[in-house]
Amino acid sequence: MPSWVRLRCGLEPKALAALALVLVLGVGLAVHHFWSGQPEPVRAPELVGEAPPAPEVSRPAPSPGPPPAREPAGRIVVDVSGKVRRPGVLRLPVGSRVADALLAAGGVKAGTDLTGLNRARVLMDGEQVVVGVPQPPGPQGPPGGAAPGAGPLSLNTATVEQLDTLPGVGPVLARHILDYRTEHGGFRSVDELREVTGIGDRRFADLEPLVRP
Repeated sequence: MPSWVRLRCGLEPKALAALALVLVLGVGLAVHHFWSGQPEPVRAPELVGEAPPAPEVSRPAPSPGPPPAREPAGRIVVDVSGKVRRPGVLRLPVGSRVADALLAAGGVKAGTDLTGLNRARVLMDGEQVVVGVPQPPGPQGPPGGAAPGAGPLSLNTATVEQLDTLPGVGPVLARHILDYRTEHGGFRSVDELREVTGIGDRRFADLEPLVRP
């Protein structure tokens, strides 16, 4: 230290050195306290979000094979033969009647006798409609009756008069058979006669060999 300082303060050199050391340490502590007191920037913690869902892998749909061959829904197939302009196999909507089949076959030929043909009857799939071809008469009863030699009577084409010739069947029961036929779209088997009002087991046994669907 300068001599004038020592003389002015009246201190010994050792005391002055100790005082200087204390001053230096004080300044150092002050500087350290100043820097440690300043706020330090703190990094925000990273947010851990849910992992994004893995994309779905779409599998190709199996290639469909060719559809099975079948008749379109709502259609029936009937065979129209006899005295019509275009006989053959026809495809008609479900619920079609004999008159619709005759029209689809080009109409009936002129002079054809349609007696005994119920043109209002509802057709069934796989049915045959024969136009203008009389059934051979048997030894008894009218044509188309159930007389021996005439063959079984068709429940789907017979008239009230023809059904009336069957044993045990009168006009009332014949009408019940026609009503059942109209309501259910025809007979698919002879066994359905059991469901007609007025036909019991005994009468069915008598009629079974004489009729067909």
